[in-house]
Amino acid sequence: MTEHEQFAEDLALYALSVLEGEDRVQLEKHLANCSTCRVELEHLRGDGALLAFSTVGPRPPQRARQRLLDAVAKEAAPALSQKARKDGAPDVVRTRRSWWGVLGWAATAAVLVFTASLWKENAALRQDVSTLRSLFGQQTVELEQARNVASAITNPGGERFTLVAVKAPPQPQGKAFYLRNRSNLVFVANNMPALPPQKAYELWLIPAQGAPIPAGVFKPDAHGSATVVNPPLPAGAEAKAFAITVENETGATAPTMPILMMGTGE
Repeated sequence: MTEHEQFAEDLALYALSVLEGEDRVQLEKHLANCSTCRVELEHLRGDGALLAFSTVGPRPPQRARQRLLDAVAKEAAPALSQKARKDGAPDVVRTRRSWWGVLGWAATAAVLVFTASLWKENAALRQDVSTLRSLFGQQTVELEQARNVASAITNPGGERFTLVAVKAPPQPQGKAFYLRNRSNLVFVANNMPALPPQKAYELWLIPAQGAPIPAGVFKPDAHGSATVVNPPLPAGAEAKAFAITVENETGATAPTMPILMMGTGE
């Protein structure tokens, strides 16, 4: 067995960082003076990397497989020497740790591949956990925002405000107070637009059945305000709604279309 073959097994173990003790010291001394073994060490380290990061699964690259088989072949047959003994029996001299050199290197390479596979799977799992945490955090923020919106709308202690256009002209409006059993009617109007000469607004009582009943003629003042108080109405007339039209200032017996304003009972 040559000097290089003597260190073949130790080189494999050294490449995997598992060689220790005196064997490691002796090998490092040898490597300091042997360029051939240094090249062999770099090849073994390269084979380990190919085994660990091969994308084809448990099947190693062809280069690593061939080098492993060559290393096994070197250690396969134990060296036998015929040494004369007093009893004449042959003595068997085994190569140092030849069985561990073969099995140890193969088992370590398999562990290396398995470890690399676990590392990749763990990295993927860590990425999945990070993504789930991010999604959970985003959903928590969105849920809190939804709760705040619902609280602002439904809380009884909340204040509500209606906003209208500031520069828009005020809308005309009217309010009728009708007491049917006494035929009493009070109507108040605000923001009513001015009318052409000889025109006036006429208020109408719209009964549940029958034709509209005249309920007073009025003209707004300079501020658009007007009132109608107790116009003549049929006794006990049932009012479904009140309406306003524009008529001649003397009034009309039937509404002239279109109806400008209408309101039902509250």
